Amino acid sequence: MNFWDKNYLVLKSNYPSLADRLENPLSDFEGSVLVRETPSGNPTMLINNMYIHSPRFPDKEAEKLISGLDDTKPVLVLGLGLAYVLEALIKKYPHKPIIVAEKHFSLFRKALENRDFSQILSRQNIFFFIGGEAEGIRGVLEMFQEHPEIVPNRALMQIDPAWYGEIETAAAASANKDDINSATLRRFGKRWVRNLGTNIEAIRDIPGIKYLEGAAGDFPVFLAAAGPSLDETIPYLTDIARRCVIVAADTSLRFLLRHGINPDFVVVVDPQYWNARHLDRCPAPKSCLITESAVYPEVLRHQFRRTFLCSSLFPLGRFIEDRIDPKGMLGAGGSVASTAWDFARILGSKDIWISGLDLAFPELKTHFKGALFEERALSESTRCIPVETKSIQMLFGGHPFFAAGAGGEKTLTDKRLSLYASWFDHRFSQYPSIKNRSFSKKGLFIRNMEIANPEEILRLPERRQEIDHVLGEVFAKTQDAYCNESSVKERKNAYMKAKAALTGGLKELIVSSETAAETALKAWKNASTLSDAEKDRILSYFDKVNLAVSNSQVKDVVSFLFPLLKDLEETLQTPETDSFKRHLELSWRLYRSLAEAASYNLKYIQ
Repeated sequence: MNFWDKNYLVLKSNYPSLADRLENPLSDFEGSVLVRETPSGNPTMLINNMYIHSPRFPDKEAEKLISGLDDTKPVLVLGLGLAYVLEALIKKYPHKPIIVAEKHFSLFRKALENRDFSQILSRQNIFFFIGGEAEGIRGVLEMFQEHPEIVPNRALMQIDPAWYGEIETAAAASANKDDINSATLRRFGKRWVRNLGTNIEAIRDIPGIKYLEGAAGDFPVFLAAAGPSLDETIPYLTDIARRCVIVAADTSLRFLLRHGINPDFVVVVDPQYWNARHLDRCPAPKSCLITESAVYPEVLRHQFRRTFLCSSLFPLGRFIEDRIDPKGMLGAGGSVASTAWDFARILGSKDIWISGLDLAFPELKTHFKGALFEERALSESTRCIPVETKSIQMLFGGHPFFAAGAGGEKTLTDKRLSLYASWFDHRFSQYPSIKNRSFSKKGLFIRNMEIANPEEILRLPERRQEIDHVLGEVFAKTQDAYCNESSVKERKNAYMKAKAALTGGLKELIVSSETAAETALKAWKNASTLSDAEKDRILSYFDKVNLAVSNSQVKDVVSFLFPLLKDLEETLQTPETDSFKRHLELSWRLYRSLAEAASYNLKYIQ
């Protein structure tokens, strides 16, 4: 029986771009493919005379393969076959995110022709990664906070071990993401809380980017990142500004102003001090700032025409924002250029022209000429550490390698930049109606981004006067809606309630966790003298404290600065052989850390 027509209708409804790729017969696999019945009544598949499922009970085999998975983590299925593993996962874990990586479109179509996938394709939270460069899976993996568990079809993976091997490597790298995030948090977490403490009233007083949704209408957008190829646009900048809404990453603002271009929007989202320095000596009274409430406070004091906030990436900011005025989310792919592109998408443009998004080191250059990176390196250079040394450190500090370039030749990139490229690759595929064009052939290859000649943009009609008029109207409407007396009063009252709830919750958590820490410390020191009844009472008390913490409305705020459990376990002095006493010591360290995190937040918001 051929199930293709039935499956295609569901596929077209839920995965239209994938359906388009599968509609016509594909020939990306040249081996032999056979589908045979089994004693169980379910078909199995042979590829190059090799069974990729059980020849007797493929469904039971799949159930065994998924046993013992973590309920909380997403799953990466390597090799789809006839989808028995996918089907078993959906039955056992109806809400678990599932990523399916399959090398060949033709094998996927073969499966759709031989089994009913209508229920599978109707289910939410399935992400199909079919064909293409294996490196692109990184963009999918970045969507999840938890790294996925892997369920491999080893037989199917033997058909293309290099492709599937690269997928496995990317998933393994994702597994280290928690450690990387933890290191970043240890280094910058308190800085972000201090920034938010200083900027907290901005959440009340500054409108969100939701007021700018669709503001660009049918205008094209020119997005300026800070890569070396930005220099190539110098002869065209004035003409581009007459035709496009200009969106600048903070790193490119200096470049645009130097060449007489006032961008319509400047995106600044990095909370670190050195990032704020990109705005030094760059007054932009004709540009609007797009930023986040945890940004370095100096940014909000900079000279801009107007300021709009995107939704906070941090629990402290979201606590206040959700109770006053949700701002509107922007994607975060690790670089300001990714956030700037997502803002261009929010503006509603279907035509985004991009310069400086190289994500590579063409001709061993790291950025446009005269960027802050270069000026800082020049100012800090000495005879023993010249600017060339700084450049070499930047080039080789991120583990460089050669990868496919946009123009077809190999280009030098590194792991960090290739990760950004994966984000763009995935994001572009999510919004196929948006046409993305890059002016550089020397950058890293990104699917769904065309290479364009700068002269092409000059064929567009001049619309600067129209752009200014439309944006002016949007700003005026925002002012009327956000700054009228009743709105201001309503937000003021909501802000006072939100801050009272925050401070009250933090104080309660400090008291309860400090008391629990004292109890745990005392019990730890006297563990050998405790009776069984006393032990039960202590454990029962800890259960009540833990329940109160889990029900606290500020638990997410506090958990942001809370150390990883494994880090606390590494500090334990009690031997593992004494499990009860070790539990008491761990409880003491946990509650003490909880009190410290709550106290730090309270200190900077009061």
